[in-house]
Amino acid sequence: MEHNAIQQYKEQSINTMTPGELLLLLYDELVKNLMRCDLALEKKEYEMMEAAADKGIEIIRYLDDILDNQYPISRELHKLYDFFGYQLARVKIGRNKDVLDQVRPMISDLRDSFRQADKNCTEEAEKKPAVEQN
Repeated sequence: MEHNAIQQYKEQSINTMTPGELLLLLYDELVKNLMRCDLALEKKEYEMMEAAADKGIEIIRYLDDILDNQYPISRELHKLYDFFGYQLARVKIGRNKDVLDQVRPMISDLRDSFRQADKNCTEEAEKKPAVEQN
């Protein structure tokens, strides 16, 4: 019974998020899986590492699939997502921590850029009604 209530709460939370919040949630999940991948590599728990890498690749594919190609930046993001997916596959196949250490800060920086962009958009949206009232 309690599990069902928790699941309903999670679904309601997701359904009320803005597109920017949903995007950040995906990036947070991606970064979390990269951390799991790193920890699993250190502990030589390769099954866990592969599962975390697969989940990361899945998130990157989804991010690539939802790009709106009417914007020029989408082409650049597509290239980045392609690169990230390739690198994570290298991490998974070669159990390569060096590649993970290279790509993880890049993904974190991109997440931080989207977080700042979302914050800027939210601030602009909050200012707009005040300006229109004058």
